[in-house]
Amino acid sequence: MAALAAVAGAFAYVGAVDPNEPGHYPVCPLFRFTGILCPGCGGLRSAHAFIHGDLVTALGANAAAVAGYLVFAVGIVYWLARAARGLPVRITLPPVWWWSAGALLAVFSVVRNLPFGSALAP
Repeated sequence: MAALAAVAGAFAYVGAVDPNEPGHYPVCPLFRFTGILCPGCGGLRSAHAFIHGDLVTALGANAAAVAGYLVFAVGIVYWLARAARGLPVRITLPPVWWWSAGALLAVFSVVRNLPFGSALAP
C-alpha cells in the first residue's frame, strides 16, 4: 500500500505542477550533455498528459512510459485482488520477460534518436 500511495502522490504532484513550464523539474542529464534521448525522456510530460486524460499527447511524449503506467496498473489490480482474497501475493516473471522488456526499451531508445524515429521523440 505504501508503494501505491507513493506512486499516487508522485502522479498527483506531476498532475499539479506542469513539466512543460521551465524551471519546475531538472533537465535530463543525458540529454543535456549529449543530446541523446534516454528511454525516460518525456516521461514527466507524458505523465502530466496522461493524468489530464490526453492519451494522444501522453503517447507522443513517451509511449514507453504510457505502457509502463498500464503495466503498473494491471500489476496493482492483480496484487490487490489476490490480497483481498487472502491469497499469497507473488508476482514472478521468467527471465525471458525481463530480457525482452530490456531489449524493447533499448530498441525504443535507439529508434527515437534516429531521424526516421523522430515521431517517438518528445
